[in-house]
Amino acid sequence: MKDKQNLIAGISVLTIAGLICKVVGVLYKIPLARTIGPLGMGVYHQVFPTYNLLLTVSSAGIPVAISRMVAASLAENNTAKAKSIFKNALRILLVLGVIGTFLMVVLSGSLSKAKGTPEAAKSFIAIAPSLFFVCVMSAFRGFMQGRRRMIPTAVSQLIEQVGKVFVAMPFAYIGMQRGGHIEGAAGALLGTSIAEGAALLYMALDYYKNRHGFQAIKGQNNKPIIKELVLTSIPITIGACIVPIASEADSFMLVKLMSRYLPQEEAIIRYGIYVGLVIALINVPTAFAMAVSTNLVPNISAAKQSNDYMALKKHSQTGLKAAAVIGFPASIGMSLLAEPILVILFRGEQYSFAQLSQGAKLLEISSLTIVVFTMVQATSGILQGLGKQRIPMYTLALGVALKILLNQTLVRIPSVNIYGAPFASLLCYIASMIPNLYYVSKYTKAKTDISAVFLRPLAATGAMAVVVLIIKLLLKEKLDDSLFLLGGTILIAMAVYYVAAKKLGCLDEITKRKSA
Repeated sequence: MKDKQNLIAGISVLTIAGLICKVVGVLYKIPLARTIGPLGMGVYHQVFPTYNLLLTVSSAGIPVAISRMVAASLAENNTAKAKSIFKNALRILLVLGVIGTFLMVVLSGSLSKAKGTPEAAKSFIAIAPSLFFVCVMSAFRGFMQGRRRMIPTAVSQLIEQVGKVFVAMPFAYIGMQRGGHIEGAAGALLGTSIAEGAALLYMALDYYKNRHGFQAIKGQNNKPIIKELVLTSIPITIGACIVPIASEADSFMLVKLMSRYLPQEEAIIRYGIYVGLVIALINVPTAFAMAVSTNLVPNISAAKQSNDYMALKKHSQTGLKAAAVIGFPASIGMSLLAEPILVILFRGEQYSFAQLSQGAKLLEISSLTIVVFTMVQATSGILQGLGKQRIPMYTLALGVALKILLNQTLVRIPSVNIYGAPFASLLCYIASMIPNLYYVSKYTKAKTDISAVFLRPLAATGAMAVVVLIIKLLLKEKLDDSLFLLGGTILIAMAVYYVAAKKLGCLDEITKRKSA
């Protein structure tokens, strides 16, 4: 069916772009750390959590609301309403972007002092323009995704990430030459702002070229549209803020808990390994999850608006199957190859072998969250498309509360220390996934196919895992010393998984085409 092809095509476009962006983001941090040093990276990572939180508050929910409302309007062939939705959302996001940037600049001194690094004020100012650029750009992205045009979003994401390499890195180097580590961090953040501005320019030009056929109604009463945008986006925004808030809490909680039985410097190092290395790698495969979730919202919304319950069920099941087919091999594969991945990517003067071994153990555990997170994202996308955006907000809040509680319980134990953190994250996403699956089945009136969604992808992953374990036994330490051998192992694992998944019908469930 055409709708199903659009869903798969959209997921494919954003998946490829998202994966490239995540890989570039991970690789970017390696030369950045070598350029601005540990002090510069410390300043960099003190600024970014605040930036992410303000950015989430100002722009997380409205793009999803735009996507959903535009898709529903186009399903009714009401292009005028779709244009009005975009114009009103753009006005709101312009105001929020200005406010966010203003607050970041005005409060830069207070924020930097509150974090214990008064020198970081320049870095807050350097990243402040990004708040405005991303807010405005999110309006264009939401409109394009509602029209099921995923390529502009993908290209803008690539501009953002590539810009970090070709703009932020030179700015970081110049900053280091002019004023040392602090200036280097500010230079990297300023380069990020410039890259975001370039991505916004691309989105605006694409909109200008493809605006034909969308004419807003003059004199239209915009209050109902604004009200719907706000009411739709608020729970999504609150839900999106939960994880950044939890990350901010973790940055204080984990170090303080470990400092009770470890020197403070060692506690910070262990936390840095977990966040700076492990979580950065985990974020690579989650690009797939974000692509699945982003595409599900407009497709589910359009099917619901048209009362096409057959399409609704198919889109929901396709999204869940795609999440499982992506999540299982990513989780198990990264867990099995954790040590060679960490050693090859980060060995050098910055990290000792003992620290990399510690990171590998953390990655072995944390990798298991990938498949659960992927399912949470897919089910959240389905529920948002159905207009049930409060449900994933509540379930994620429950998960984060359990995560904080488990952190408090496990990390304070000296024999467990930082290793309690990934277990807490795993519980967080499991607690969110289970009720999400229940509500997806309830509101789509389609029972989750346990065999297709869980058992068959897991069996294919098992076949892949056996091959990876055999290779590890044969190569032993050689796998930790050779990028060529590691890359070859990953390619073999992918090939084995593909063949097994094909034989078991996992891929047919996602890619097969049926005539309407």
